[in-house]
Amino acid sequence: MNRFRTVVVFFVVISIAGGFGGTAGAGFDPQPTGEGDSALTIGQLAPQTGALSSIAPSLTAPVAVAIDEINAAGGVFGQPVSYSVADDGTDPDVALVSLEMLLESGKVDAVMGPASSGTMLGLLDDVRQQHVLVCSGSNTNVDLSTADSGGYYFRTTPPDRLQAPALAKLVLKDHHKKIAVLARSDPENRVLAKPLKQTLTRGGARVVADVAFDPDAQAFDSYVEKVAAEKPDAVVVLGVATDNDVVKTMIDKGLGPQQVPIYLPDAMRTNAFAGTVDPTNLGAVAGIKGTSPAAAPAGVHNSFPEKFQATGAEPIFSAYYYDCTILTALAAAKAKSDDPAKIKNAFAANTRGKHKCNAFADCKRLLDEGKTIEYQGASAVFPHMNKFGRFEPNAGIYEIWSFDNTGRDIVQPTDPQIRIG
Repeated sequence: MNRFRTVVVFFVVISIAGGFGGTAGAGFDPQPTGEGDSALTIGQLAPQTGALSSIAPSLTAPVAVAIDEINAAGGVFGQPVSYSVADDGTDPDVALVSLEMLLESGKVDAVMGPASSGTMLGLLDDVRQQHVLVCSGSNTNVDLSTADSGGYYFRTTPPDRLQAPALAKLVLKDHHKKIAVLARSDPENRVLAKPLKQTLTRGGARVVADVAFDPDAQAFDSYVEKVAAEKPDAVVVLGVATDNDVVKTMIDKGLGPQQVPIYLPDAMRTNAFAGTVDPTNLGAVAGIKGTSPAAAPAGVHNSFPEKFQATGAEPIFSAYYYDCTILTALAAAKAKSDDPAKIKNAFAANTRGKHKCNAFADCKRLLDEGKTIEYQGASAVFPHMNKFGRFEPNAGIYEIWSFDNTGRDIVQPTDPQIRIG
């Protein structure tokens, strides 16, 4: 099948060609670099179009900040790192065309992104076959924990298997004892439900209702009635953003957040959610709470937050993308190669060495001295008991969010963050 079918793709190459330390601006390096040329070229698949296009700056700005930091410190192999961005479209078909453009036109060695887990799952075969290193700062799907990438896939954001106990700890923190779980009937949410229920039970709560709902059902009354019959003092709904009808049915049947506390995972955290539940009353969802990987993890000792603030972008998975980029460059420096096959073998090792560092320049100096490093990133996951596995964190820091009276999702600065792992 011809993969270069007609798909609109935005392809922008951003590089530092005139020396180190410049701001990443538009322009094409007249001599593209790639595998085996002793110059590191980083690409990015970002949602310049599609459902996630509104958050694209939050994902690209941190990569540009990292590239600037790397090049200000002398780059990698004594040369500036080049940076290319292409559209992932929040769609595997668009992302595949863009990936091939990055590899063939941009000659990239590593790719940051794509934004969505579904897009990444659709690219895995190609990543494995093309031998290109990929690191995403926003993929959370549990299926990626067991998917075969040939060792070329990494993520810095904690996987959803960690969010389930975080969500349970939030429920327990709010002193609820009789919990109902209303979970979308699909493999991912079934995986989430198990550690959620285990954590609740170990914390002294009882799961009084465990109901799986068909997301394609014409009506959700019977599912909600099963939950209501057990008179829970809190309900956890495990679903995705399109499962608004389940929450609407709960509200219609007197089981809304004004009557019973409701908790959601971050997959249901969107500013459009309130409007899909009840466009005439955005406050109907007010009080619903949930967890998400922390945008600004507590305890960070890294200069990234101040640098990123100057970009004006919202911090949505931004720290995780910054860490993807820094870790990729450090892996190349450790491997002394821009060959993705060698970079992937060095990636995780830089999170568990003997010498702590939190800036590219300091980390690279230690590597140049032949020392091993423990990179302490902006996402504050890696230094937490060295809990980075082969390609993903085994620990996570989660923030608590809630919907307000206008249907916006907000994070109260007084709410503590939840550490898992």
